[in-house]
Amino acid sequence: MPTPIRLGALLLGLVTLAAYHHPRVSPPAPPRIVPNDNRTPAGALAGDTLTLRLVVQRADWYPEAGDGPHVTIEAFGEEGKEPSIPAPLIRARAGTPVRVWIHNALPDSTIHLIGFATQPHVQSDTLHVAPGDSVRVAFSAGAPGTYYYRAVIGHHTDGFGLPERETAGGALVVDPPGGSPPDRVLVMNIFSRAGDSSGSAGDVLAINGKSWPHTERIGLVVGDTVRWRVINGTVRGHPMHLHGFYFRIDAKGDGIVSQEIPPAERALAVTENLAAWATRTFTWSPDRPGNWLFHCHLTFHVIPDARLGHRHGPEVEIRETTSVDPMHHMAGLVLGLVVAPRPGESYHRTGTARPLDLYVNEGGRRGRMPRTFSYILQHGPVAPALDSVQVPGSLIVLTRDEPADITVHNRAGEPVGIHWHGVELESWSDGVVGWSGQGAMVAPPIAPDDSFTARLTVPRAGTFIYHTHINDIEQVTAGAIGPLVVMEPGVTFDPARDHLYLGGWNGPKDETSPQCARGASMPDCLPKLMVNGDSSGTAPLELAAGVRHRFRFINLSPAINIRYAIRRDTTVVRWVAQAKDGADLPAALRTVRPAIQTVAVGETWDFQLTPEPGELVLTAGFGRGTPTWRQRLIVH
Repeated sequence: MPTPIRLGALLLGLVTLAAYHHPRVSPPAPPRIVPNDNRTPAGALAGDTLTLRLVVQRADWYPEAGDGPHVTIEAFGEEGKEPSIPAPLIRARAGTPVRVWIHNALPDSTIHLIGFATQPHVQSDTLHVAPGDSVRVAFSAGAPGTYYYRAVIGHHTDGFGLPERETAGGALVVDPPGGSPPDRVLVMNIFSRAGDSSGSAGDVLAINGKSWPHTERIGLVVGDTVRWRVINGTVRGHPMHLHGFYFRIDAKGDGIVSQEIPPAERALAVTENLAAWATRTFTWSPDRPGNWLFHCHLTFHVIPDARLGHRHGPEVEIRETTSVDPMHHMAGLVLGLVVAPRPGESYHRTGTARPLDLYVNEGGRRGRMPRTFSYILQHGPVAPALDSVQVPGSLIVLTRDEPADITVHNRAGEPVGIHWHGVELESWSDGVVGWSGQGAMVAPPIAPDDSFTARLTVPRAGTFIYHTHINDIEQVTAGAIGPLVVMEPGVTFDPARDHLYLGGWNGPKDETSPQCARGASMPDCLPKLMVNGDSSGTAPLELAAGVRHRFRFINLSPAINIRYAIRRDTTVVRWVAQAKDGADLPAALRTVRPAIQTVAVGETWDFQLTPEPGELVLTAGFGRGTPTWRQRLIVH
């Protein structure tokens, strides 16, 4: 019989063994995030007061297919409902009392709430809510406009760096007392994390909670009036580009302040850069049927690499980037627009077309470019030589309202497709492989040794662009870009007074460079800026004094704004703003201003300069950094 001491030890061992083998209770699975199309406002209106109960929690986000890859991330949701990305839409008329209860259900992170205040507000009006705590906020809906509320999680700041967690935020719309016309609210979100050891990427770029090709297809009819409130819910800028049509910019904001633009100052654009937390109100109307796109023009935000779980590797890269299926060669911040024809209307072009032949040539290494793509326009009866290469591509000059058929001949070793950026044209010719067109009739890829004819009749004179829309990073940085200028009837393009500057890169970014390996900021590990194919400067340009010169500036780099400026010694001269994206500015904006302009990716800007005798210097550089490109302008 065991002694009491031995029996106690035996019993302790049995208890310990039982505890060791007791099945563990698994924590409950995180809830599933639903995409928010921002059609239904949150909360309940009782009398004149809007009441909401919101919860911040961790949940699983499936930005692509419902059974596809996912990330676990912080998100807002209404109490008792599924969390959503973007956060629930808060919408009320000006003066409405708003009562919001916010609970922090995160077990380990304080949340810092921004935007729960009478609009416009100041960012210092921040509420800090510890894990497990709640806060009640009361304010009244202030000035009409488009705003953004959000929760900053833990120690995460609004600066650059990984991980980015711009998912816990949503739209706050204040309508005027009489209400707003029908609109849609589009919110962009980003989540980013370092890729894992398998080579799988961890970025999510979404519009209203989904990433292309799973974003919403917006159905329209020719003649519809479209009003969008577009919100950049991220710390990165996004130059948002609309294919085929111009939108009018009616209001601008930074998430904190929202201002309606006076009618006389409302400009047209096809690309508008939205800085961090920025808001815009766009109004436009489609006048041609077909499939169109609205997307970010930062190439890294729309390529297959922007797909969550995208796996790297030579075979994967080739298969995805050169795919002729738009569901594979694009991803991320892309919306598809499907415009139906109006019954009984014809959209066929009339008039005899002017024929042009454009050749896509492929060459060898050029600087950091492992190979070169080049667009060469045929002049005369003989096609350009197979080995002829120029970067950027040939200047194409058309006349307003004069039909032109541009036949693109592909001599490269892979499929290509040319998008006529900013041009109002038929969808079939828009240049997005597998998407442009209507119904089952969509534009094919231009296969090697094949051709495609784009039918253009441009209804306005201005500065435009053409560029590839497939395998974008490699082909764009290899030179598959070019300028397109449309002149008024009876006016010719005069190189002595018409000066065009197209900025791009001298190849893709070098991931193996020492700067990138040390984790340097983005500009330090990217290629050099190239302007008109040159990365440092070019021969002096002689200008006639006392006459008007038109300067046309373009940015077709994959990322980063380009800042152009003209100085006499250290003093910035003055010029007259003329046009943006090919559309003349309203008279109220055609003003004399300092000759310095930041051009976002996918934008064009035109200015008039009447110089005095002497010497000027034109410079260009990335963002606000030191200019890396310069040209002397000798005026006499």
